[in-house]
Amino acid sequence: MNDSSATPGNTWLIYTMLTVLSWGVYGILLHKGQTLMRMPGDTAADPGVLRYKAFLFVGVAYFLTAVLAPLFLLMSKGQAFTGYTSSGAWWSLIAGIAGAIGAFGVLLAFGAKGTPPVVMSIVFAGAPLINALVGSLLHPPKNGWGQVNPMFFAGILLAVSGGYLVARYNPANLAPAKKAPAPAAAAATSHKV
Repeated sequence: MNDSSATPGNTWLIYTMLTVLSWGVYGILLHKGQTLMRMPGDTAADPGVLRYKAFLFVGVAYFLTAVLAPLFLLMSKGQAFTGYTSSGAWWSLIAGIAGAIGAFGVLLAFGAKGTPPVVMSIVFAGAPLINALVGSLLHPPKNGWGQVNPMFFAGILLAVSGGYLVARYNPANLAPAKKAPAPAAAAATSHKV
Protein backbone atom coordinates (compact mmCIF):
# COMPACT_ATOMS: atom_id res chain seq x y z
CA MET A 1 0.00 0.00 0.00
CA ASN A 2 1.65 3.19 -1.17
CA ASP A 3 0.19 6.37 0.27
CA SER A 4 2.73 8.68 -1.33
CA SER A 5 1.19 11.81 -2.82
CA ALA A 6 3.68 11.48 -5.69
CA THR A 7 1.90 8.37 -7.00
CA PRO A 8 1.06 9.13 -10.64
CA GLY A 9 -2.27 8.53 -12.29
CA ASN A 10 -5.68 8.07 -10.82
CA THR A 11 -4.90 5.58 -8.07
CA TRP A 12 -6.61 7.93 -5.62
CA LEU A 13 -9.81 7.60 -7.65
CA ILE A 14 -9.73 3.80 -7.36
CA TYR A 15 -9.39 4.09 -3.58
CA THR A 16 -12.15 6.70 -3.50
CA MET A 17 -14.47 4.42 -5.44
CA LEU A 18 -13.61 1.57 -3.05
CA THR A 19 -14.81 3.82 -0.23
CA VAL A 20 -17.94 4.84 -2.14
CA LEU A 21 -18.77 1.19 -2.77
CA SER A 22 -18.12 0.00 0.79
CA TRP A 23 -19.89 2.94 2.46
CA GLY A 24 -22.67 2.74 -0.10
CA VAL A 25 -23.60 -0.75 1.08
CA TYR A 26 -22.84 -0.02 4.74
CA GLY A 27 -26.36 0.95 5.83
CA ILE A 28 -28.02 -1.88 3.96
CA LEU A 29 -25.63 -4.46 5.43
CA LEU A 30 -25.90 -2.97 8.92
CA HIS A 31 -29.70 -3.06 8.78
CA LYS A 32 -29.60 -6.65 7.55
CA GLY A 33 -27.27 -7.63 10.41
CA GLN A 34 -29.52 -5.92 12.93
CA THR A 35 -32.65 -7.68 11.70
CA LEU A 36 -30.92 -11.06 11.57
CA MET A 37 -29.78 -10.78 15.23
CA ARG A 38 -33.23 -12.01 16.28
CA MET A 39 -33.06 -15.66 17.34
CA PRO A 40 -35.43 -17.96 15.42
CA GLY A 41 -38.79 -18.10 17.16
CA ASP A 42 -37.99 -15.17 19.49
CA THR A 43 -40.76 -12.70 18.78
CA ALA A 44 -40.24 -10.77 22.02
CA ALA A 45 -36.64 -9.70 21.36
CA ASP A 46 -36.03 -6.05 22.24
CA PRO A 47 -35.18 -4.21 18.99
CA GLY A 48 -32.81 -1.95 20.96
CA VAL A 49 -30.86 -4.97 22.14
CA LEU A 50 -30.65 -6.23 18.55
CA ARG A 51 -29.20 -2.85 17.48
CA TYR A 52 -26.60 -2.98 20.26
CA LYS A 53 -25.62 -6.53 19.27
CA ALA A 54 -25.19 -5.43 15.65
CA PHE A 55 -23.12 -2.42 16.78
CA LEU A 56 -20.93 -4.73 18.86
CA PHE A 57 -20.01 -6.62 15.70
CA VAL A 58 -19.34 -3.35 13.90
CA GLY A 59 -16.81 -2.73 16.68
CA VAL A 60 -15.30 -6.18 16.19
CA ALA A 61 -14.98 -5.43 12.47
CA TYR A 62 -13.33 -2.10 13.22
CA PHE A 63 -10.92 -3.85 15.57
CA LEU A 64 -9.97 -6.38 12.90
CA THR A 65 -9.61 -3.90 10.05
CA ALA A 66 -8.62 -0.71 11.85
CA VAL A 67 -6.44 -2.07 14.67
CA LEU A 68 -4.95 -5.42 13.70
CA ALA A 69 -4.40 -4.72 9.98
CA PRO A 70 -2.54 -1.39 10.42
CA LEU A 71 -0.67 -2.78 13.42
CA PHE A 72 0.58 -5.64 11.25
CA LEU A 73 1.56 -3.21 8.45
CA LEU A 74 3.35 -0.91 10.91
CA MET A 75 5.15 -3.87 12.50
CA SER A 76 6.33 -4.99 9.07
CA LYS A 77 7.92 -1.53 8.66
CA GLY A 78 9.32 -1.45 12.20
CA GLN A 79 7.09 1.53 13.06
CA ALA A 80 4.41 -0.06 15.27
CA PHE A 81 5.44 1.46 18.59
CA THR A 82 7.44 4.57 17.70
CA GLY A 83 6.89 8.00 16.19
CA TYR A 84 3.43 8.91 17.50
CA THR A 85 2.63 12.49 18.45
CA SER A 86 0.07 13.25 21.13
CA SER A 87 -1.81 15.77 18.96
CA GLY A 88 -1.95 13.35 16.02
CA ALA A 89 -3.10 10.53 18.29
CA TRP A 90 -5.81 12.67 19.91
CA TRP A 91 -7.20 14.00 16.63
CA SER A 92 -7.18 10.49 15.15
CA LEU A 93 -8.98 9.18 18.24
CA ILE A 94 -11.57 11.95 17.98
CA ALA A 95 -12.06 11.08 14.30
CA GLY A 96 -12.62 7.42 15.23
CA ILE A 97 -15.13 8.41 17.91
CA ALA A 98 -16.97 10.61 15.39
CA GLY A 99 -17.12 7.68 12.97
CA ALA A 100 -18.38 5.31 15.65
CA ILE A 101 -21.02 7.81 16.80
CA GLY A 102 -22.12 8.12 13.16
CA ALA A 103 -22.44 4.34 12.83
CA PHE A 104 -24.45 4.22 16.04
CA GLY A 105 -26.63 7.08 14.81
CA VAL A 106 -27.42 5.05 11.70
CA LEU A 107 -28.58 2.14 13.86
CA LEU A 108 -30.67 4.45 16.04
CA ALA A 109 -32.25 5.94 12.90
CA PHE A 110 -33.21 2.45 11.76
CA GLY A 111 -34.71 1.83 15.20
CA ALA A 112 -36.78 5.01 14.87
CA LYS A 113 -38.40 3.60 11.69
CA GLY A 114 -35.91 5.04 9.22
CA THR A 115 -35.27 2.79 6.25
CA PRO A 116 -31.77 2.17 4.86
CA PRO A 117 -32.42 3.92 1.52
CA VAL A 118 -33.72 7.09 3.18
CA VAL A 119 -31.30 7.18 6.12
CA MET A 120 -28.23 6.54 3.99
CA SER A 121 -29.34 9.00 1.28
CA ILE A 122 -29.58 11.73 3.90
CA VAL A 123 -26.28 10.69 5.50
CA PHE A 124 -24.36 10.61 2.23
CA ALA A 125 -25.89 13.83 0.92
CA GLY A 126 -25.43 15.61 4.23
CA ALA A 127 -21.93 14.44 5.14
CA PRO A 128 -20.20 16.17 2.18
CA LEU A 129 -22.02 19.38 3.06
CA ILE A 130 -20.82 19.24 6.65
CA ASN A 131 -17.33 18.39 5.38
CA ALA A 132 -17.30 21.37 3.00
CA LEU A 133 -18.70 23.80 5.57
CA VAL A 134 -16.48 22.74 8.47
CA GLY A 135 -13.45 22.61 6.17
CA SER A 136 -14.26 26.11 4.92
CA LEU A 137 -14.62 27.42 8.47
CA LEU A 138 -11.35 25.83 9.60
CA HIS A 139 -9.55 27.03 6.46
CA PRO A 140 -11.43 30.17 5.31
CA PRO A 141 -10.92 31.50 1.79
CA LYS A 142 -7.76 33.64 1.61
CA ASN A 143 -9.52 36.42 -0.28
CA GLY A 144 -12.69 36.40 1.84
CA TRP A 145 -16.08 34.83 1.40
CA GLY A 146 -17.05 37.37 -1.25
CA GLN A 147 -14.48 35.81 -3.58
CA VAL A 148 -15.89 32.27 -3.34
CA ASN A 149 -17.09 30.94 -6.66
CA PRO A 150 -20.92 31.01 -6.64
CA MET A 151 -20.87 27.46 -7.98
CA PHE A 152 -19.79 26.33 -4.48
CA PHE A 153 -23.08 27.61 -3.08
CA ALA A 154 -24.98 26.20 -6.07
CA GLY A 155 -23.35 22.84 -5.33
CA ILE A 156 -24.57 23.00 -1.74
CA LEU A 157 -28.12 23.67 -2.91
CA LEU A 158 -27.91 20.89 -5.49
CA ALA A 159 -26.56 18.43 -2.90
CA VAL A 160 -29.40 19.25 -0.51
CA SER A 161 -31.96 18.96 -3.31
CA GLY A 162 -30.43 15.76 -4.63
CA GLY A 163 -30.29 14.18 -1.18
CA TYR A 164 -33.95 15.03 -0.63
CA LEU A 165 -35.04 13.72 -4.03
CA VAL A 166 -33.10 10.46 -3.70
CA ALA A 167 -34.48 9.86 -0.21
CA ARG A 168 -38.03 10.89 -1.10
CA TYR A 169 -38.40 9.02 -4.38
CA ASN A 170 -36.18 5.99 -3.79
CA PRO A 171 -37.93 3.00 -5.41
CA ALA A 172 -37.20 0.87 -2.34
CA ASN A 173 -39.39 3.21 -0.26
CA LEU A 174 -42.45 3.33 -2.45
CA ALA A 175 -45.51 1.97 -0.71
CA PRO A 176 -47.14 -0.93 -2.49
CA ALA A 177 -49.93 0.19 -4.76
CA LYS A 178 -53.40 -0.25 -3.33
CA LYS A 179 -55.22 -3.08 -5.04
CA ALA A 180 -58.32 -2.15 -6.93
CA PRO A 181 -61.44 -3.91 -5.69
CA ALA A 182 -62.28 -7.07 -7.54
CA PRO A 183 -64.80 -6.52 -10.38
CA ALA A 184 -67.45 -8.67 -8.67
CA ALA A 185 -67.11 -6.73 -5.40
CA ALA A 186 -67.27 -3.39 -7.25
CA ALA A 187 -70.42 -4.51 -9.11
CA ALA A 188 -72.05 -5.70 -5.89
CA THR A 189 -71.53 -2.35 -4.19
CA SER A 190 -72.88 -0.40 -7.19
CA HIS A 191 -76.20 -2.36 -7.11
CA LYS A 192 -76.87 -1.51 -3.45
CA VAL A 193 -77.87 2.09 -4.24
